[in-house]
Amino acid sequence: MSTESADLQAQEPAGWQAQKSAATRNLIVEAAIKCFVELGYAQTTTTAIAEKAGLSRGAMLHHFPSKIDIVRAAVEYLHGKRLKAFRKAIQRPGPVQGDRVRQAVEAYWAHVRHPMFVAFFELSVAARTDKELAAILLPAQEAFEREWYKTAREVFPEWEGRDDAFDVALDLSRYVMEGMAVSFLTHKETERDKKLLRYLEEKLRELLSKSPGA
Repeated sequence: MSTESADLQAQEPAGWQAQKSAATRNLIVEAAIKCFVELGYAQTTTTAIAEKAGLSRGAMLHHFPSKIDIVRAAVEYLHGKRLKAFRKAIQRPGPVQGDRVRQAVEAYWAHVRHPMFVAFFELSVAARTDKELAAILLPAQEAFEREWYKTAREVFPEWEGRDDAFDVALDLSRYVMEGMAVSFLTHKETERDKKLLRYLEEKLRELLSKSPGA
């Protein structure tokens, strides 16, 4: 056997083990996020996460020694998934051909109704009184905000030259829809809520129609 062949054979198991380890870590992180949504942060234990992942607690702790280590990985995973989902939703053909405002509202509304947002909201509330969690979540959230804003500027080129109006539109959309999404954790969506989304669209169109510098 040549030296090259021997090296390849030695590398294959190591590469396979790395892939297996990465897959297991993702499985644990996804299980943790489901636990945050279903049980809440305070009731999410390493035992509950291991059960949700279908692993023994010992096997899970081999990858993540503590709950806070899992949380750190979950926050990073959540932010990455949220950005990817937001970009994908915006670039998907909208319900009304050519209506970019309607498309944007529908896309972000779907985004904040997703379980990923619920998990993030659960962590945000828990971080208010948990300093260890806050130390992880707040810097990660600041980084997410920067990337989210950058992504929004990229996928909405029609707002070019309307910086002030764009910032207002972005904040208005975010606070209205995120607030509505939080309220739906305790009550059902109604026709009044749909009317509010349509009203939001009207305000966004007004902002978009402003000339640069107006």
